[in-house]
Amino acid sequence: MSASSPGSGSPFEQLLSDLLRILNQSGGMHWDLARQVAVSVATDGSSEDNVDPIERIRLEELLRVAELHVEAATGLRASRRGLGLTARPLRRSEWAVATIEAWKPLLEPLSSTLASEQAGLGSLPLLPESLVGGLGSETGLADLLGSLGRAVAPAMLGLQLGSAVGHLSRRALGQYDLPIPRPPLDELSVVPANLAAFASDWSLPLDDVRLWVLVSETAHHVLLSVPHVNERLTSLYASYVAGYRPDVHGLEERLAGLDPTDPETIQAALGDPASLVSEQESPAQAGIRVDLEALVAALEGYAEHVSVMVGRRLAGSSPALLEALRRRRVDRDAGERFVGDLFGLRYDQRLLDRGRAFVEGVVERAGEDGLTPLVMAGKFLPTPAEVDAPGLWLERIRLDGAPGLALELPGESASPEIEHPDGPGSQRMEPPGAAGSQDPGAPGAAGSQDPGAPGSTGPDA
Repeated sequence: MSASSPGSGSPFEQLLSDLLRILNQSGGMHWDLARQVAVSVATDGSSEDNVDPIERIRLEELLRVAELHVEAATGLRASRRGLGLTARPLRRSEWAVATIEAWKPLLEPLSSTLASEQAGLGSLPLLPESLVGGLGSETGLADLLGSLGRAVAPAMLGLQLGSAVGHLSRRALGQYDLPIPRPPLDELSVVPANLAAFASDWSLPLDDVRLWVLVSETAHHVLLSVPHVNERLTSLYASYVAGYRPDVHGLEERLAGLDPTDPETIQAALGDPASLVSEQESPAQAGIRVDLEALVAALEGYAEHVSVMVGRRLAGSSPALLEALRRRRVDRDAGERFVGDLFGLRYDQRLLDRGRAFVEGVVERAGEDGLTPLVMAGKFLPTPAEVDAPGLWLERIRLDGAPGLALELPGESASPEIEHPDGPGSQRMEPPGAAGSQDPGAPGAAGSQDPGAPGSTGPDA
């Protein structure tokens, strides 16, 4: 029997032979591995309870309220088909699988690159003849592990993606915790288990948390569903990911120094997601990231502005809730950082502050209507320089024909100042009637009979 025949050699030889064969059968990203790891991390190896039907009913009631007020604040239809949005409460494992499927089109360029690299390996033998009999030596084992670099990279990236998404599922409140477009469906995914945990951790009324998250999710959904916004954002994400080149040689060097009996060397070799792609951002990627972060900052600023304006009307615990949400945004875990880096997005406090300053500058000069051109046409989307100078953006779009702009000098707006969620000293401009509104149709207002409003009689999980 030859040395490379099945069943020959030591168990470790057979293990490496099987590993080579399996890795060489799959082209590109190992999506099944990513899903399996994501589910395992999301559930922590335990079974999950099904979503209570009463929870589903309550979320639908509150979503009707959120949708109504966000549409009024933005002038945009939330539902593409005009039939209204649907709340989709998911278990953590379901959210993880749905998220990988939603992001898959954006990651396909990287998957294709990995497949091309893998194709260069040709047909791998079960075990290289030159190493047969040499696995017992340090040199033979090091050479074999080093030769696995191109074969291992797709599987490792799938494992890292699954791990990151799995950890995200344990804290995600909805589908837009990271501003990445989703498939064009009239539904919003939320994770009831995480909503309840967040409310409990911060001693907040559960209905207020549900409603505020649905308002924020609806605001993001409305903005990211605008065709020219969705097209531009999707193009930037996909273009950034397409710029990656697997760092095969670097991975080979790390694998060559790996000791299978030492967990610390395995962690050092494979524990860093960034080690799977080139550590140097290409000039093309750097340029894309500048455009991407500027657009995301403007959209996040607008979505937060709408969420605060609407949420302050609807949620009685808004000051404490705003502070809790602010701290949550700042405290990003490793999974969120990995996903952000993968897509070229440094989603941090700096980006959020930049978007907030842009929106405040626009509203100060042109009122609430000054934000409308963002969703009117692609030519009105701000450039990176204009995000940092909203006055220049307003002047440029006015010359480009943006309708209905009545520019005011800074400080002359009649809109009242309200407290910003980041605490005393920060300010946001809102239209008359937003904060402290006595609109009898607003949930929570005196005389309101809206059955979906917090505080009204209704089922609660």
